[in-house]
Amino acid sequence: MTLKILHRPPSVSDTERPVPRWAMRLAYALPLLLLPACLWRLPFALHFEMGLLQEGGKPALWLSIPYVLGLSVLTELIAILTIGLVRGWGEVVPAWIPVIGGRRVRPMAAVVPAVLGGLVLTFLFTAVPLGDDRDLTLYGVIDTVEFTNGAWNALATVCVTPIAAWGPITIALAIAYYRRRAPAVDG
Repeated sequence: MTLKILHRPPSVSDTERPVPRWAMRLAYALPLLLLPACLWRLPFALHFEMGLLQEGGKPALWLSIPYVLGLSVLTELIAILTIGLVRGWGEVVPAWIPVIGGRRVRPMAAVVPAVLGGLVLTFLFTAVPLGDDRDLTLYGVIDTVEFTNGAWNALATVCVTPIAAWGPITIALAIAYYRRRAPAVDG
């Protein structure tokens, strides 16, 4: 295997119109970008607190196995679903899906949920503070919780910070999808 293979974008032969190279690469990179946050969560399922402390200085035991595993799996599934914005299965519903399989996807049926989802994700992970010392951002969560040492804090920051790009990436991919799929205006 040569390095040239690693730089070649995935095939786009299954779409009506060519997908911009940047969009293809971004869509395929998104699940990998979110993977560190998903993996960082997994030890919490086994009640290993990754250096987090509660207010009383005791380790926090607030997440259950189904919640943590479900959240990580859901995060990756949604990121993989975003690949549909650059592939043919985002233009024509795969035939194996009951009732709607084989039908064309109307552009707005993909764009509206993607943009709304991107806006929600952007708000959740990059929102301004809501009040005193509480906010919804992952940056804020990392800044407001205490860790047993700086190494745990650094690990959390490195793993969780990339998730802030999820919303803007989804919005950018939705806009590229719309531009590619929208009917051409003559004139």
